[in-house]
Amino acid sequence: MSRLLLFFLLSLASCHTTFTTLYVDTVNQGDGVCVRMNRNAEKASDPIYPITSKNMACGASSLPFNLHPHLLTSTGYDGEKAVSRVCPAKASSLLTFEFREYPDAAQPGAIDISHKGPCAVYMKKVDDATADDNAAGDGWFKVWQEDYDSTAGKWCTEKLIDNDGFLSVRVPGDIVQGDYLVRTELLALHNADANPPDPQFYVGCAQVFVQGGGSAKPETVSIGEGTYHLDGMPGLTFNIYDQPMKLPYPMFGPKVYQSGEANVAANVKVASAQQVQQHGLKPEGCILVRDNWCGFEVPEYSTEDGCWSSSEKCWEQSDMCWNTALPTGNSVCQVWQDKCSAIDEACSSGDYNGPPNKGKDLTPPLKAIQGSTKVFTSTTKRAHRARRGHGH
Repeated sequence: MSRLLLFFLLSLASCHTTFTTLYVDTVNQGDGVCVRMNRNAEKASDPIYPITSKNMACGASSLPFNLHPHLLTSTGYDGEKAVSRVCPAKASSLLTFEFREYPDAAQPGAIDISHKGPCAVYMKKVDDATADDNAAGDGWFKVWQEDYDSTAGKWCTEKLIDNDGFLSVRVPGDIVQGDYLVRTELLALHNADANPPDPQFYVGCAQVFVQGGGSAKPETVSIGEGTYHLDGMPGLTFNIYDQPMKLPYPMFGPKVYQSGEANVAANVKVASAQQVQQHGLKPEGCILVRDNWCGFEVPEYSTEDGCWSSSEKCWEQSDMCWNTALPTGNSVCQVWQDKCSAIDEACSSGDYNGPPNKGKDLTPPLKAIQGSTKVFTSTTKRAHRARRGHGH
């Protein structure tokens, strides 16, 4: 068996990582809620190939096979496809991102221990977070990064594993309010020393509405086609196996934005009036949440025909729930199916007054954060050594 074929077969069986769940000020928003991700469950946790593509902004394509990067140039961008929900937050809110090897948590784990490397989080102000095709391009600013902590002897990804897959950052307190995309970026360097080098990026985006804040508009960079490349970005080909490693790690991209750094017009003394979220609100009447899909109560009935009509509408929603779920899973759809079965039982037994438990919220309780919400920081401060590539 050729080495290339063996690599291909191993890649089909491997699991990597993906950002699945957003927590705002420690409150679980729900698996997949407000999250742009690859909608192909077989590919959702795969790295972005090629790294020079537009996919690097918010996520990868939904191609059915995980081919080696040098055999395939991917097309189609799920990261450019918005979801219907936008999660509310405040300036200075704590955002926590959960990463999983298996998007539906079928097995535990955040990322394989071999996948060592840095992490970063970016934000981008957009007019409407629920609009498509607004990820790639200018507008991004970095709000946090962590690479190799020399004192702890750990990469950011190792800290992520130690923290059960949870990574937290603060929203800058002075940025303008409105809709934002929040981009997570993990880089695994275990194959960066290969020939040719194979740095593996895992990116995803959350749709967030930031309320409050100030008037700051940080300096931005472009993320998209041609932003990341192997020429002149030594952080992407860094050899983690060198003994000793050639530290400090040459972190790439712009510097981290710190509140108060942006230029604000001299005549701006106070923040603008509080905006009200306009896009991506939880729909009124939603009684079951499954990622960005909602189940709605069926029509009230008092006759046999009305009972069976409502049953039909219930099963239509059940089919939609099961068949359109993100890779984070559709197990909650069993709750809706049980509701439909209860209506059928009522109709069959002659109970034509319903639906049962009308309007009851059926969404199961959401789990709490399992790890710490402390923001990862290196215990030894180092000067930022950005390597500016195209768009950075």
